Amino acid sequence: MLALLSRTPSHFKLPRPRIPIQEASQRYRQPLTACHIHSKTSFKMASQTFKLNSGYEIPAVALGTWQSAPGEVTKAVSYSLSVGYKAIDGAYCYANEDEVGAGLKEAFANGIKREDIFVVTKLWATYTIGDDKVKEGLEKSLKSLGLDYVDLFLVHWPVAMNPNGNHDRFPTKPDGSRDIIHSHSHVDTWKSVEKLLDTGKVRSLGVCNYSVKYLEELLPQAKVVPAVNQIENHPSLPQQEIVDYCKEKGIHIMAYSPLGSTGGPLLTAAPVIKIAEKRGVSAGTVLLSYHVARGSTVIAKSVTESRIKSNLEIVKLDDEDLKELRAYSDDLTAKKELKRYVYPPFGIDFGFPDKS
Repeated sequence: MLALLSRTPSHFKLPRPRIPIQEASQRYRQPLTACHIHSKTSFKMASQTFKLNSGYEIPAVALGTWQSAPGEVTKAVSYSLSVGYKAIDGAYCYANEDEVGAGLKEAFANGIKREDIFVVTKLWATYTIGDDKVKEGLEKSLKSLGLDYVDLFLVHWPVAMNPNGNHDRFPTKPDGSRDIIHSHSHVDTWKSVEKLLDTGKVRSLGVCNYSVKYLEELLPQAKVVPAVNQIENHPSLPQQEIVDYCKEKGIHIMAYSPLGSTGGPLLTAAPVIKIAEKRGVSAGTVLLSYHVARGSTVIAKSVTESRIKSNLEIVKLDDEDLKELRAYSDDLTAKKELKRYVYPPFGIDFGFPDKS
């Protein structure tokens, strides 16, 4: 999720006892700084997992599928699963779930087993009003993906857009603004989403882009605590208040836009380069490793085979490394120079301190 969605209007910006995925022998063996992961090694993180409050396991690294050119996603999904990825992150809004489904089909034909992978998709804002519409949103994704169930179903944004508007994904009003249904509460959407667990078509539920403010509105009325909150996250937008709150509530963080933006300043930031040289790895590897060290699943987006493969190589960051990255974040915070790259023009205050 690093830039504009290529298949949306040009002015729109966008921004997953039960059987675990991994064998019991892989459960928490070694500490990795701020978290515990299920492996002895610091490489090939896609084979390592975090346990969700739903009882299922989520891999530490997921392939992202946002903003890929037509025809690229199928190959990326199939290749990623062939080299060790265990998680795929997608969404109805990305308008490429048919391609994701084709990639999954190809992977299954080559011997990958459905039960060995973790598939994430998201409920889009035009499918949030009412039980039937929420169910329809899920069914559309399942059909495109060619799956009977998804491992994680997320509410993409805490907002509702007109389900009968002039566009399936991005309805607008005559003045060009987003056709938002302000009378509909995200809490009501969640209550409809909770009912999907009874269908057997979702295994875990979660949210995306939820601030502490919105979580505080949701949790008192929720029967099911979200298993995941997927947020933009990187050293120039650490969102520590959300990370800490979610940890307290048992909600796992998935980090998107982990590098900030393609070609952005994070890749050349002094502490990142220093740690990269110390570890003998790329700046990108340091930034991906930062999230796993914070106990988060990181979404690594690429359609290039060499990059897809190298994104699995997460290194163990020590306390000194994390201290330097925290100091970098703290300095940006003090200067009010935090950088958020994904903030759609909904015209709504989502409660993020850097935007409120």
